[in-house]
Amino acid sequence: MVGIDEVAERARVSTATVSRALSGRGYVAEGTRARVHEAARELGYVVSSSASGLASGRTRNVGVVVPFLSHWFFAAVVEGAQSALQEQGYDLTLYNLSGGDDARARVFDDLLLRQRVDAVLAIGLELTPEEAGRLVSLRKPVVGLGGPLPGVTALAIDDRASVRLATEHLIALGHTRIAYIGGSADFDLDFHLPTMRQLGYRDALIDAGIEIEPALERGADFTLRGGNDAAKQILGVPRDRPTAIVAASDVMAIGAILAARELGLTVPADLSVVGLDGVPDGEFFGLTTVAQYPAEQGRTAAKLLIERLNAPLADTATADPVEAPPAVEMLLPTTLIVRDSTARPRA
Repeated sequence: MVGIDEVAERARVSTATVSRALSGRGYVAEGTRARVHEAARELGYVVSSSASGLASGRTRNVGVVVPFLSHWFFAAVVEGAQSALQEQGYDLTLYNLSGGDDARARVFDDLLLRQRVDAVLAIGLELTPEEAGRLVSLRKPVVGLGGPLPGVTALAIDDRASVRLATEHLIALGHTRIAYIGGSADFDLDFHLPTMRQLGYRDALIDAGIEIEPALERGADFTLRGGNDAAKQILGVPRDRPTAIVAASDVMAIGAILAARELGLTVPADLSVVGLDGVPDGEFFGLTTVAQYPAEQGRTAAKLLIERLNAPLADTATADPVEAPPAVEMLLPTTLIVRDSTARPRA
């Protein structure tokens, strides 16, 4: 069996350099790193994760907690995080909370506290102070994705500003009767995402001097059917039809496009539609959207965790959630992508 000494001899470096190059921990010049990896490949050397873990006190494993995986957004975030972690030699353990309150309690009260992970990434979860305190008490790097968390560094887009941007796009085209789908309190999610997006829509109208019409706002459940049903309600009275619709998600926006077609309307000649998210199927429907790049969000969050893991005093906050440091929120970029679903209204 090939040992680390043989790799060091082949690469003409010390065993300590081999260890740093293959583990990703500590500085190694790029040329040297490449030479070590080449030597390891030629000799068929594989790092023992158990031995590495014993030596460093690390498991080379990151816990990722998600509310559910059935939504494309969360799957894309996890895929992005996994790719970044794999590049640095880390495994990923996924904790799916779709089982309800019992599953959630089991993860935060038991599984994560067994300390079988080196760091934790919480995706789209508005943690209670107690849950955040338990994570902070692990004295391991913790990063949230989706909104602010007590005592935890979190990354998120500005939902309010993103929907405002989508609405301003329609206003710039000349639309003044703009409807909105999504944002009812009945469907408020973690971080009050629907409410914040609805406020962005209203902000744009107010700044443009356009009156807010409650009849043009419909709550929906962020599904294709929900968007379709809401759009039919909005478009059901021909004399009061808006010339444009802003949807709080691309999936609901696609539902609105399908509803318009069912009612004999042409998009965008009769109705402009814009969404938010950047769902992959949006391009097929020619959907104008404000994209938020979930896979890149996952990569960014994972890279931040790795940086914290490589820092000697990363996230060593007190175990007392009341004493936890204030939350730090980092804003992620969004981009308006104009396609065929928006145009100037008919004269």
